[in-house]
Amino acid sequence: MNRREFLKTSAAFSFSLFGQNLAGWAYGGSKSLEGKKLIVVFLRGAVDGLSVVSPYGDSRYYQARPTIGIAQPGQKDGLLDLDSYFGLAPALAPLLPYWKDKSLAFVHACGSPENTRSHFDAQDYMESGRPGVKVVDSGWLNRVLTQLPNTKSPLRGINVGATMPRILQGPENVASYAPQSIGKRSAMDVPVVAEAFSRMYTQRQDTLAAAFKEGIQAQDMLNEKLSKEMVAANKGAPSAKSFKGFGQQLGKIFANDPSIQVAFVALGGFDTHVNQGAGKGQLANQLTGLGTGLSDLISNLGDDYKNTVIMVMSEFGRTVKENGNGGTDHGHGNVMWILGGNVTGGKVYGKLDGLSDDKLFEGRDLPVTTDFRTPILAVCEAHLNLEKNKLNDVFPGFTNNDRSLDQLLRG
Repeated sequence: MNRREFLKTSAAFSFSLFGQNLAGWAYGGSKSLEGKKLIVVFLRGAVDGLSVVSPYGDSRYYQARPTIGIAQPGQKDGLLDLDSYFGLAPALAPLLPYWKDKSLAFVHACGSPENTRSHFDAQDYMESGRPGVKVVDSGWLNRVLTQLPNTKSPLRGINVGATMPRILQGPENVASYAPQSIGKRSAMDVPVVAEAFSRMYTQRQDTLAAAFKEGIQAQDMLNEKLSKEMVAANKGAPSAKSFKGFGQQLGKIFANDPSIQVAFVALGGFDTHVNQGAGKGQLANQLTGLGTGLSDLISNLGDDYKNTVIMVMSEFGRTVKENGNGGTDHGHGNVMWILGGNVTGGKVYGKLDGLSDDKLFEGRDLPVTTDFRTPILAVCEAHLNLEKNKLNDVFPGFTNNDRSLDQLLRG
């Protein structure tokens, strides 16, 4: 982090925002449905896509997963039927209404063409949008922000997290609010420190002063919008189980501030090597928090849901076969979730030809038959209305020849 970025981050953000009991919300600005919005939820740790959307119509699913395969629809703790072949994890029941109203879709066997099984590398590639390229100076969501109309607001982009993620690094300024324990404050929450920084920078007439001023402005704006009740959350990316309140808060902020265009939320707890569970258990507990949070997010967006797309992704999938510890190991292909008012949902997109060994990547993982950049570009083009020349700037060097998702969104 350079000095300018430190000043913006230090000045702007020290919020503990998690919990169900929110009070004292205050909003500024007029309600507007004109601008298109994009929210990205990243599931760190590699969520098991075969437990999110399970191909129960393939008997090999249960052969490969004798203890963690989720029971068929109609059975105890069984899947929620989607299309007589795929079923949704029962823990994600709050999202089923959006499948039924066709504003929720999935893209199966989706992911990065880079076959690394390193969490660090895979997340970096997916957030930079440049698989296999180690040195990239920006993330793809920041590059999207550069292509959108500038609302002249410090809150054009919002990151939920203690540090700026790879996906939002770049030339466009982004505001953050960070989950942290009750009683812990950032340096800028200490009055004497804040005053010292203010004396140092408010009289300057340079970029550092502008960065400091912008950070303070963003902090003031978020303070007006966020509850004063602060509830503890985990350090770093909070687990989905402990962070059910993200939907209420982020949804209300988006719905009541027309200047916000993009947001990013990272959730952890999905690296299930041991005791993953089936319809209930460790993974189901995380998915329950995630499903509740997403449902609350949609509810709090209100009418603005029709102008918003929510994309849920993870760095890679997990092995088709369960391991000897009742869990799964690092895999390859996964499932991407896409929700929004102009999504052509009620459908599982992508090409998943079955779970026989000859159809799997290296005989063990779901293949990647849809590059993760393809659905993102579909959203950028049909939802954010980016012109084709601007799409090239979002993912430099990527040629999208896959037109199977052209109908994913209604323009």
